[in-house]
Formats: sequence, structure tokens, C-alpha cells
Amino acid sequence: MEKYDWQGIVDSLNRLLRLRHNPFGMKLFEKVEEMQAIPRIRRPEAIHTADQIVAQAARLGWTVGITAEDLVGDQCRAVLGLGPQDSEWLSGKHMAGVWYATQVDAAGHQAAMHVVPYGKFKAMAVSPLVSGRLDPPDVCLFYATPGQMILFINGLQWAGYKNLEWGVVGESSCADSWGRALKTRTPSLSIPCFAERRYGGVLDDELLMALPPEYLPKAIEGLEALSRNGLRYPIPQYGIQSDVRAGMGVSYKK
Repeated sequence: MEKYDWQGIVDSLNRLLRLRHNPFGMKLFEKVEEMQAIPRIRRPEAIHTADQIVAQAARLGWTVGITAEDLVGDQCRAVLGLGPQDSEWLSGKHMAGVWYATQVDAAGHQAAMHVVPYGKFKAMAVSPLVSGRLDPPDVCLFYATPGQMILFINGLQWAGYKNLEWGVVGESSCADSWGRALKTRTPSLSIPCFAERRYGGVLDDELLMALPPEYLPKAIEGLEALSRNGLRYPIPQYGIQSDVRAGMGVSYKK
């Protein structure tokens, strides 16, 4: 199992991107007892959305563990593989007339979601990466502004370039971030949805990245290379009426 310098990784991300909140990890467990054995684990005393649990790690620095019984409904449970993705859930009845015009539309949305297959996992935990309590987590996550996020993506693409493509499922966009990353083991960007903003405290200008931990050192190496080229965050504005040649000449010699 690969070992990571979590403090070094987080320090680098904060130095290069100036993140507002804690990068954190998420891990699924086949046994509840494994989750409960995590040092200083907190267990909810109320019913929550998964967005709220994630926010407690990102914004409060807590280590929190849950089971299906701690989550408010089937939507949160299904994305994490803690609840069934059965015909009732796939029908989308609960979202028809709320988020979608017809049940056909709602069922299409349910079918489009990335979810962890049901049956293997019984619990989930989140924790700030610097705590080292989920070592390693299944996926790492962080919130960032669009400017921070595009530079992070540029860092991922610095070496071994790949075109990165993501979808937008709409409401329940946790399926675009941690659902997709857990299922596909690839970097997964999302525009947080209404529920994440209402219940998870996500700000208007924040996007969410979820990715397996092995991608973070690669992205940081890319960000360091970009920084040496003068391509850094925050991105200074040059001026919309200035002669662009002097500015671009710093990066492009001809």
C-alpha cells in the first residue's frame, strides 16, 4: 500500500492554490466496526444529508463516520452504496414534479447517476487529510474556486496529458463528484447542487473535485512546474484594453 505525506500534500495544495477549506478524504468500510475503530471518530446524533457529513470534515475539520441509518433518505445512501438502487429508487418518483417535469425525466436522472454498487459496504467516514486517520482514503476531495480548479486541472495535465471530460447530472450532483470518483477511480469534478449548497454549506463560487489519492502528487508536480513558468494562483489580471503582446511574451517567446 502506497504511503503518503498528507501534511506535505496539503501544505503544497495550500501554498500553490490558497484553498479556503481542508482537503479531506472519504473511505468506505465493509464492516461498521472498522469505521468505529478510527481514532477520534464522531458519530452523528441527528439525521443528516451526506452533504452535511462532508461539510463537517471540510469546514469544521471533524472526522465523522456514518451508516445508512444516519442519512436522511435513499438518494444519499444510494450514491455511497449504502442503500439499494432498486426499481423504486430508479423510478425517480420522489423527484418527479419537484426537480423534473415527469417521472420519465426523473427516472432518466436516476439512471444517469454514478453510484457505488450496493451490497459490499456498510459504513463511510470522512476526515481531513492532515489527520492521517483514513490512510489512505478511497478518494480525496477539496472545494475550490473556478480559478483554483482550472490550475489544479492544468497541473494534472502537465505530464501524460489526457483530455478530462465530466457530466452534470443536475440535482444530486454528489454523483458527479464522490459517486463518480468512488466508482470509476478517476478525477471527478462537479458543480455542487442545490442540496449541497443549502445543507452542505457550499459557497456560490465553489466547485468540488474528488479523485483517488495517487493523483495528488502528480497534480502537485504539475502545479510546481507551472509555477516555475510564472503560471500561478492567484492569476493577476492584465487588463482588458492593454496591448497583450508584452504579457504573452513572458510565456511565449515568439
